Parts: sequence; structure tokens; C-alpha cells
Amino acid sequence: MDTILQDAGQALSVSLTTTQTIKEYLRLTKPRITLLIIISTAVGYCYGIGSTFRFVTFVHALVGTSLLAAGAATLNQWWERTWDAQMKRTRTRPIPAGTVSARDALLFGVVLTLIGVAELWTFCNVLAAGLGLLTSFGYLFAYTPLKRKHAVSTTIGALPGAMPPLIGFAAASSQLGVDAWVLFSILFLWQFPHFHAIAWMYREDYERAGVKMLAVARPFGIGLTIEILSALLLLIPITLAPTLLHMAGQVYFVAALVLDLVFLYFGFQLATERNRKRARGLLLASVLYIPILFAFLVFDNSRFLS
Repeated sequence: MDTILQDAGQALSVSLTTTQTIKEYLRLTKPRITLLIIISTAVGYCYGIGSTFRFVTFVHALVGTSLLAAGAATLNQWWERTWDAQMKRTRTRPIPAGTVSARDALLFGVVLTLIGVAELWTFCNVLAAGLGLLTSFGYLFAYTPLKRKHAVSTTIGALPGAMPPLIGFAAASSQLGVDAWVLFSILFLWQFPHFHAIAWMYREDYERAGVKMLAVARPFGIGLTIEILSALLLLIPITLAPTLLHMAGQVYFVAALVLDLVFLYFGFQLATERNRKRARGLLLASVLYIPILFAFLVFDNSRFLS
């Protein structure tokens, strides 16, 4: 059965125009997730610069990181094509739908990854390239296979998911400072309520595909409540730290506190009332949280405004 599902995408005969083909390959790269990664990398770069903003290096950092992100997303879908075919949420993705063959997707993902590493290595520095490669390897060879073995996969996956600010910071400064680790910590903690909300909404789909996530294994258990609320509570001091560390000003401090309390409110709702409406509310709050927080973080900083 698994073999049939695995080869289903290749067996289907789908006739596409050139424009449609480009769109299908673009879908493989998960553009919305890649956009968030680009934003996170840009913020990291802004905090890694010294007295001079090198625009060309900045562009190369964003291009290299986005290529790596797109490559990892593509290779992840190649790896999970059998399971994607079993889930309602993912069965229309390019590979299980037959619009892109597994072989072509594999080649596409590898090429994107190699070009991304080369971009960071050549035009930024070795540290940025190394961090980028480590991120891809962590996502593909630690998080992806672990998803079907243990619920700890969410924690493991949050590590590469929080790496983009480190890549951006390293691209700008060839080192990693305190500012970079603060940004890393914010993204790391943010992922728990975000992904638990998604997993709870689609827990039946995940269970069908054999994904071992906390929201699937114990959707009404105390463990899920602890992870969501712990992450949200820890986010408060971590997101307020930039003002104390002179990374941002008082406007950011107030904005971050308000965002944290709103985020916590939606998390508390899901923790106490498990239903799709509450999970969707937390997911929406998480999607809006990071770009708004990072916008205040960058624009309420004297280094960027002077």
C-alpha cells in the first residue's frame, strides 16, 4: 500500500502549461513560510551590522537563506510524499497530486540547497553558510524522521526553525552576539503555540499519517496545556529583554507586552477549551504576532533611525 501511495504522484499523468508548472514548483517552496524566514533573517542582519549597512551583503543573505528555506521545504515534501498522500490537508501538494514528479522535486530541492549554501559562502561568510547548512540538515534529518517516532519532534524542529536570525546576524558580523540569541529564543518559543494549534486542528489527519505530536497523542491532556502556556509565559521576559539590553526602546517594550498578553489570552483559551475555533484563534494570533513584534523591534531602535 505504501509503495502504491509513494508512486501515485509519478503514476498520474498531468498535463500542465509552463505557467502552471512554475506555479507548482513555487508551491513546493512554501512561499509564505519562506517569507517569514526572510523577515527573521533580515531582522537578524539588522542587529548584526556595525556602523555601516552593506546593502549588497544584506541582499545576498536574504537570497541565500530563502533558497535554503525553499530547498528544505521541497526536500521535506519529497521525503514525506507517502504520508502527504494519506492526509486531506496535504494530498493536493504537487508530489502526491502528480503535478511534479518525486524525482524532479528531489533534484529541485537539492539544487536550491546547494545554490543557497554557495550564495552565503561566497557573498557573506563561512559562518552564515555553515549555519544555513546546519539548519537544513537539522530540519530534514532530525525533525522530519522524528515526527513519526516521538512527540519531542516539536522541540527538535523548533531549533532549526529559530535559526534564520542567527544566519542573518552572522552574515552581517561573522559572529554571534547576545542580540542574535535573543532573537533565536523568541522564534524558538513562538513555534510551540503556533505548531500545537496547527496540530490540534488537523490531529486526525496527522494521526492517520502516523505523526507523533503531543496534540495528536494526547489532544486533551495536561501536557499540551503545559507546553503552550509555558512557552507563552516564557515569551514575556524574552520579548521584553531587548529593551533592557538596549536593542529597542520603550515603544517596543509596550508593544511587546501588549502582544504577549494577547497571545497568552488566545493560548489560555485553547488550553482551557479544546475545540477547532480556539485552535484557529491561537493560530491566527501566532501568524500576526511575529511580523508585528519584529516591526516594532526594528523601527524602535536608535541605530536604525539615526
